[in-house]
Amino acid sequence: MTRLLHTMIRVFDLDKSIDFYTRLLGMKLLRRKDYTEGRFTLAFVGYGDEVDHTVIELTHNWDQNEPYSLGSAFGHLAIGSKNIYEMCASLSKAGVKIPRPPGPMKHGGSEIAFIEDPDGYRIELIQRD
Repeated sequence: MTRLLHTMIRVFDLDKSIDFYTRLLGMKLLRRKDYTEGRFTLAFVGYGDEVDHTVIELTHNWDQNEPYSLGSAFGHLAIGSKNIYEMCASLSKAGVKIPRPPGPMKHGGSEIAFIEDPDGYRIELIQRD
């Protein structure tokens, strides 16, 4: 069987990112490992075990002295939620940036919102019933 295993993003402050994805978005820290010779740490977060769920690999390079430039090629991650309105209200109270509040897509279709993680990566929230 072929399937998508994970998406990797580089993060500047690993603890802040783990807190964002676990405490604020409800994912679990699945594993974390330091690679001392390579001077980096990998942490995997997700909503379920890697055996049958796609997860996010957070890569923290120890010698990175400033936040990463996100460039223009990467778009966003997407997460389905039963109530993006309540989720955004809770995230807003926690200080999360919400550049696109919840509501219907401009040209019809799903109800969506966009939030940003501590590094500025965009995450689309999609209303799922």
